[in-house]
Amino acid sequence: MKEVLDRERIPNHIAIIMDGNGRWAKKKGAMRIFGHRHAIQAVKDAIEGAENLGVKYLTLFSFSTENWSRPQEEVNGLMELLVKTITDEVPMMMKNNIRLESIGDLDSLPPNAFDKLMEAKRTTEGNDGLTVILALSYSGQWEITQATKRIAQKISEGKLKVEEINQQLIEEHLETAGIPNPELMIRTSGEYRISNFLLWQLAYTELHFTPVLWPDFRREHLLAAIIDYQKRERRFGKTGEQVKS
Repeated sequence: MKEVLDRERIPNHIAIIMDGNGRWAKKKGAMRIFGHRHAIQAVKDAIEGAENLGVKYLTLFSFSTENWSRPQEEVNGLMELLVKTITDEVPMMMKNNIRLESIGDLDSLPPNAFDKLMEAKRTTEGNDGLTVILALSYSGQWEITQATKRIAQKISEGKLKVEEINQQLIEEHLETAGIPNPELMIRTSGEYRISNFLLWQLAYTELHFTPVLWPDFRREHLLAAIIDYQKRERRFGKTGEQVKS
């Protein structure tokens, strides 16, 4: 696959919906948290693969606002796993010049998870290689609602006029302000939906769906997704002739 990969057309920003941990565990006759634990290697492979290819941003849908409604035992296990993974991976991020960022309703995280996340972000904030963005307690609808509230607050305070609202202004009030929109979104496990993920940002993103369950995802699957992306013509509403001219 590396022989057909065009290194001049690597996406700057890749987003991944990491799906299939529970089904993977069920196939093994184990509890769902077993799948989440075994998904850590997939996260490492995705990060290291993206860093090696020169990707600038990698957004991982780690925990949605809807996930809080899962059984409490699973939620507790996920939060514990989050803390351990962040703590364990900081040395790797420092070694590879990787910066950690996050989007989502972080105030809803348990204090220990929140503290470890903030500590890791402070430790890596000087790195200027790959930026890994964890979407935690996140949903696209929540994000757009929060942006709308912030804009409305400025209008009520007289700091902004209604006629000043445009696409750029909305983007400046999103969680991803200052971050380019993803060129490629990958979803594992064979599901064909975006599940409330980056609803604004995915407007013109190329979507790649793979049947691979997330714990089995490896660098070769990342390469396959990028090669699939490189076969497509990105027109942004224009005709093919306009793009080529």
